[in-house]
Amino acid sequence: MSGGWVLCDEQELRKLFLFEKLTPEQLTQLCRDGHVEWFDAGPVYREGDPATSFYVLFEGTVVLSRRIGEQEVDVSRTSAPGVYAGAFQAYLGDQVPQLYNNSLRVTERSRFFVLPAQAFAQLMQDWFPMAVHLLEGLFFGFKNTQEAVGQRERLLALGSVTAGLTHELNNPAAAAVRATASLRERIARVRREFGELAADPRRGQELTDLNDLQDMTISEIGQAPALSPLQSADLEDELGDWLESRGIADAWELAPVLVQAGLGTAWLDRIAQALPDEMLGRALDWLGCTVEAELLLGEIEDATGRISALVGAAKEYSQLDRAPYQNADLHELLDSTLLLLTAKLAPDITVVRDYDRTLPNIPGYPAELNQVWTNLIDNAAWAMRSTGKGGTLTVRTARDDAHALVEFRDTGPGVPEEVQSRVFDPFFTTKPVGEGTGLGLDISWRIVVTRHGGDLRLRSVPGDTRFQVRLPIDPPPRP
Repeated sequence: MSGGWVLCDEQELRKLFLFEKLTPEQLTQLCRDGHVEWFDAGPVYREGDPATSFYVLFEGTVVLSRRIGEQEVDVSRTSAPGVYAGAFQAYLGDQVPQLYNNSLRVTERSRFFVLPAQAFAQLMQDWFPMAVHLLEGLFFGFKNTQEAVGQRERLLALGSVTAGLTHELNNPAAAAVRATASLRERIARVRREFGELAADPRRGQELTDLNDLQDMTISEIGQAPALSPLQSADLEDELGDWLESRGIADAWELAPVLVQAGLGTAWLDRIAQALPDEMLGRALDWLGCTVEAELLLGEIEDATGRISALVGAAKEYSQLDRAPYQNADLHELLDSTLLLLTAKLAPDITVVRDYDRTLPNIPGYPAELNQVWTNLIDNAAWAMRSTGKGGTLTVRTARDDAHALVEFRDTGPGVPEEVQSRVFDPFFTTKPVGEGTGLGLDISWRIVVTRHGGDLRLRSVPGDTRFQVRLPIDPPPRP
C-alpha cells in the first residue's frame, strides 16, 4: 500500500548508479516527470497487471517473485539502493504486451523513485535513441533465436520419434510382405494338390473325410503348449522318423512345419487311420500346405497387429485427434513414447517400468507431456551410451501427496555437481557441439512448471541420475 508522495531531490537521484551519468537538465526532467513515493510493507504491483510505472529503490527491502502454477516463488530479495523493477520494457511500446512480468513487494516501509511508464519510454527514446535500437534488436533477436531453436528442439524430438517409428514399422511391414509372398505360393500348391486328389472320381468320400481332417487340423494349430528349443528338436526327429518310415516325400521338410504348428505324432496317427495308405502321402502334402498357410496367416496377423499398435502409439503420442487439454492416462503416454523410441533404446539399454496403476488420470496437455518424456528419455539414452556400455532406464510412477510423480532414472555417468544448477537454463548443454541445442530441458521445465503448475527436479550421482516430474493430480480450474 502506498504511504504517500514526497518531493524529488535531484542530488539524491544522482547517487543512484542508474542516474549518476545524467546531466543536470536530465535529472531535472526526471524529477519533473517522476516522483518519490513511500510504500508500507506489502505488495507494490502484481505479475500480469498492466505495467504502468518504473520503480527504483532508494531505501528498504524488496522481493521479486514469479507465479509458477498456483504458487508464488521468490526469485530475488535485496536492499541495495538503485535496484529497479516494473515497466523497464516500456521503450518497446506496443511491440510487446506491457504487463508486469513479476510481482514486487516490500518487507518493510520502503521508498522508491517512481516514473510513469510512458514518461520512461519517452525519455529513453529522446535521450538514448541508439541504445533503444540496440536493445530492441537484442530483445527481439534473442526472442527469435530462442523460438527458432525451440522449434528445432521440437523437430529434433519429432525426428527422433519418427526415426524410431520408421525403424519399428519397417520390420513388421517387411515380415508381412515376405509372409504374403510365401502364402501365395502355398495357396497355389493347395489348389494344385486338391485338384489332383479330386481328379480321381473314386475319391468322393475320402475327399469329404479329408475336408473334415483339414478342419480338425486348423482347429488344433497352435493349441499345444510352447516347447523349448531342445524339446522342439526332439519332436522334429520323432515326426521325421514317423513320416520317413511311411515313405512320405520331403519328410524332414514337413516335420519342422508340423512342430511349429503344435502338431505331433498323435495328429499323424489320426490322419493315417482316416485315409487309405496310398492316399496318405498326397494328403499330408495337401494338409502340410494348409498348415503352412495358416502359420503364414498368423505371421501376417502378428505383423499387421504390430503395425496397428505402432500407429496407435504414434496417434497417442501426437494427440492429433484429441483436445489439447484433457484428462490423460500417464501410463498410456509413457508407453507410447517408449514404444516409439524403442530403436533408440535397444539393444543395449534395458527399460524397466515401475508403474503405480492406482494413479488417476491427470488434467493437462498430453502432447506437450509426451515431448517432456521424449526429451528426458533421449537424454538418459545419450548419457548411458556415452559410457559405451549401455545401462538401465527405469521409468517409475507414484503418488507424492497431491501430485503424480514420474521419474526417469538412468545408470549413466551422472551430471557433474558443479553444473546441476544450470541444466534447466536455456542453451546450456553438456553434450558435444552439434549434438544438443541446450533447450530440451528448458522446454521441459516450462511445460511442466509453467503449463501444468508442476515441478521438475534433478538428482544425480554417478550411476544414478533421476529426473523427477511432479504434476498436480487435482489442479485448480483453468481460466
